[in-house]
Formats: sequence, structure tokens, C-alpha cells
Amino acid sequence: MKLRTSVALAATLAATLTLSACAGESDGSSDDATPSASASAESSASADATTAPEPTAEDIAALEAVEVTGDAGSEPELVFSDLTVSVPTTRNVDAGDGTELADGMKVTMQYVAYDATGERLGSTWETDAPQSFVLGDPSFDLLTEPLTGQKVGARLLIANPTYDADNNPSTVVNLVEVVDAYEIPSRAEGTAVEPAEGLPTVTLADDGAPSIEIPEGYEGPSELVAQTLIEGEGEKVTAEQTVTAHYTGWTLDGEVFDSSWERGEPSSFSLQGVIEGWTEGLAGKTIGSQVLLVIPADQAYGAEESADNELAGQDLVFVVDILDAD
Repeated sequence: MKLRTSVALAATLAATLTLSACAGESDGSSDDATPSASASAESSASADATTAPEPTAEDIAALEAVEVTGDAGSEPELVFSDLTVSVPTTRNVDAGDGTELADGMKVTMQYVAYDATGERLGSTWETDAPQSFVLGDPSFDLLTEPLTGQKVGARLLIANPTYDADNNPSTVVNLVEVVDAYEIPSRAEGTAVEPAEGLPTVTLADDGAPSIEIPEGYEGPSELVAQTLIEGEGEKVTAEQTVTAHYTGWTLDGEVFDSSWERGEPSSFSLQGVIEGWTEGLAGKTIGSQVLLVIPADQAYGAEESADNELAGQDLVFVVDILDAD
């Protein structure tokens, strides 16, 4: 996902903590259609967490040999050289004493990243840009198992097999410090708003998951439609923020191409790193709101059809529950 220049370093480091670190070929799943600026997947070659191989004794010993200096609350220094691991490997450095982390919680962390040679790559402390995500979000699967059950204040070393700029196997080592965690709503909550006539009709399941009915003969608009369906009572979202949202996206023939509801966890997106229709359509809406977006192709993935992206040239429909923003 392409982010603002001011947080580009943090975004680059974040990639070392997500499945995209083990870069593989896209599998064509719905993850390929997230509302990112480039409409490309941060793909994964990682195995499912339930079948992933366990670290070897050599992996564990390599991470145990990393020297960590510095107090919690500030960027630590890591000292090591020529570290490699065969699979993602974790070492607990400090136990936390705050809120216990559980699936679905909004977690905020600071971290510093080093390459396999022990050279520091950068940190969120340096950029003053701590990373937030929902525990259990598939985009951060690498963190789900080691962080679940930890407490705020915990510090962990995480070594991850990855690839260098020349696509050669390498390893990135992060020290992660959990600085906050709290529960977020599972769906939009607020006052129902009567939508304008003629728009796609939204129906909600018991758990809040949306489905839509496209009116017969409906044609996409020439301008963005951002219809509030539920008005939340939270603060207004700005175009510079990162939102945590549950959403589903459809083409105008009613086919789902992407859904956080189907993945089971909301996702977080910088509104500077998503398609224009999301940025313009969600900015100014309040946290807790549900918004129907009908996005012309030129504000989605491009007005012209493209062999590189099957969504290019298409008008799109999203229903977005804004659960949080920071």
C-alpha cells in the first residue's frame, strides 16, 4: 500500500512484520482487490499459522544470541551479525504488565528493524509513527501468534525470513514493543440515515455484514457517491488519518471482489494510501458510521481497462463501517 512520504519509512518497516515480507506470487484471492492506491496485493508465501513449521534449534539459538540494550519506552539497540533463520522465530525480551492482548483488539506498537548483517534499517521511534493494526488481521499474520496473550508493555524480538533487493533470501530482525491495546466495535453503531432514492440497497446480517441489491438497469454515477447509512457519534475522520474498517466491495453486477467480513477481521488503511474514492468519500465522516460508496472508475482503479488489473475500467460499490481512526 502506498503511503504518504512522511510515513514511508514506517510503511517500509511495517512490510517486514507482515506476510508481504515473504514475497510470493499472488494467488488471485480477494486480498488482491483491497482498496490500495496501486490495487496490488501485498502477497504472501507464508504457510497457514496452524501448519507453519516450528523454528529449529539453530533458529532459536540465533535469536537468543542477539544482544538487546536500552530501557522499555525508548528505541533499543540490537547487536548481532550474520543472523539467519529458516522460519519466523520469536523471543520474548520483556513481559508487559498492562492489558492482555486478544483477537480483534486494536494494538499499537513501536519497533526497530535490522537486516541480517546487524545494520539498523530504521524505526517507528525515529519517525514518531507507531504502527496500529487489528490483532488477527491477515495482513499482520506474523504477529498474531506471538502477540496473542501478551500484555501491553511486552517487548519481543521477531526474526523473519525475507528477500533482499535482488530477491536473494535474507532475514530481517525487529524488536517490537506493545504500547497500547484496546477493544474496538465490531460494526458501525449510531443513527440510521435514510439514503437517497435509486442507490444500491444495503441489507445487514445479524452480525452486521452487508449485502447489496443493485437496482435493475443501474448505471454508475459520473461523480462519487458517499451516502451515510449509519451516522456514528465519534470524531470526524480526516484525509490524513488511518482508519480501521470493516468493508465489502462489489462490482456493478453484484459480484463481491473483496471483503474484510469474509476474512473475519477489520483492516486498517491510511487514507493517503487507498483509492481516491475512499479518501474523498470517508474524509469528513464520523467514527462509528457506515458509508455506502459508489465510486466511478476514474476514482477507483482507473477509467481505462487494463490487463494488469481486472478492476480497472469498472465502477465499484463499497459498504464501509468506520470502526476507529488514528
